[in-house]
Amino acid sequence: MTVRRLAAAEIQPASFAFNRANTAVAKQWVKKYPKGRQQSAIIPLLMLAQEQEGWVTKAAIETVCDMLEMPYIRGLEVATFYTQYQLNPVGTRAHIQVCGTTPCMLRGAEELMDVCRSKIHHDQFHTNEDGTLSWEEVECLGACVNAPMVMVFKDTYEDLTPERLGEIIDAFEAGKGASVPTGPQNGRFRSAPVSGFSALADEKAVLKTTRDREAKAAAKAPKEAAAAAPVAEKAASVSAPAPKAPAKAKAAAKPAAKKAEAVQAKPSLEDKNRPAGIARPTAVDDLKLISGVGPKNEKILHELGIFTFAQVAAWKKAERDWVDGYLNFHGRVEREDWVKQAKALAKGGVAEYIRVFGKKPV
Repeated sequence: MTVRRLAAAEIQPASFAFNRANTAVAKQWVKKYPKGRQQSAIIPLLMLAQEQEGWVTKAAIETVCDMLEMPYIRGLEVATFYTQYQLNPVGTRAHIQVCGTTPCMLRGAEELMDVCRSKIHHDQFHTNEDGTLSWEEVECLGACVNAPMVMVFKDTYEDLTPERLGEIIDAFEAGKGASVPTGPQNGRFRSAPVSGFSALADEKAVLKTTRDREAKAAAKAPKEAAAAAPVAEKAASVSAPAPKAPAKAKAAAKPAAKKAEAVQAKPSLEDKNRPAGIARPTAVDDLKLISGVGPKNEKILHELGIFTFAQVAAWKKAERDWVDGYLNFHGRVEREDWVKQAKALAKGGVAEYIRVFGKKPV
C-alpha cells in the first residue's frame, strides 16, 4: 500500500468547523453508537468533513477527534489508512475516480485515464489550472458488468467510451455536471444485457398477464362450482340440503375480478386530478432529494411538468392519488410523505430537511 500523508502545511487551513446543517448530521451519527463507543463515529464524521470541504484537512481531523474525545493520532491513523479520504485538495467541480481493476482495464480503462491526462492533468492527484478538476486511479468501484466506469464524488458513470468521458468532463468543467445522467451511458438498463432483455422483456406485460390469469381463474371458479352443484345436490338430497358454497364463491369472485381490473388501470393523462404541470424553468429542483424519487421517477415527473419542490408540496389528496396510481406505487407517495418532504426542501433546502426529519435526504 502506498504511503499516504497529509497535505503540505502551507496549504492547510488554520481551522475547521462543521456548518450548521452538518453539525446536526454529525450529532445524529454520534448518537448511533453506545455510550463510551462514540469514537466509532470517526469514519462517517471524516466523510462528512470531506463532503463539506472537498478534502480532509489536518484541522478537520483534529476537530473531529476533539468532538469524539480521542487522541489526534487515532484520527490520523484512520484518515491516512482509508483511500476514500482525500488528503489533498481535489477539483471543486469534479474529482474523477477511474476504476483500474481487471474488468475495467480489459474494456478500456487505460484509454479513460488518457482522457483524464489530456483534459485535467498528466499526473494523478493534481488539479487543472483552474482548480476545478482532478483525477485518480482507484480499485474496484463495483459495477464490473458495466465496465469501464468512473465515479465522480458519489455518482457512477458506466459503459464509458473515451469520447463519452470527455463529454462528461466538459460538462462538469462548465458547471453542468448535474445534468449528466448517471449510470450506464450506452442505453443499457442498469446491469441488464447490452443486447436487451432475453427474459421478462416487458415486466408490465408479464405482470398484466399474471393478473389476467388470476382474474379469469377467480371468475371461472363460481361457474365450475355452479355446474357441479346439481350433481352434488342430487347425491346429497337424501341427507343434506343444497350447498350454498357456489353462491358465496360467485359473490367473492366479483370483487376479486374488479380488483384485478382496477390494479391494471392507469390514470388517464386527461384526468382532472392530474397535477398541473409547468414549462421547464431555468432553475430545476433536484427532485431526487425526495425519498422515493429516483432518476427514473424524476424523469417521469419532468415529463408531467413537475420540476420544483413547491409543486409537489402543493399536491392535494386527489393529486397525490393520481401520481401514486400513474407511477404504480401502491400508496408509496403517502407512506413516504412526499408532500412533507417537499415542503421542507422548498422552505430551506437540505438544512430544513435535516431540521424536520433529523437526517439528510437519501
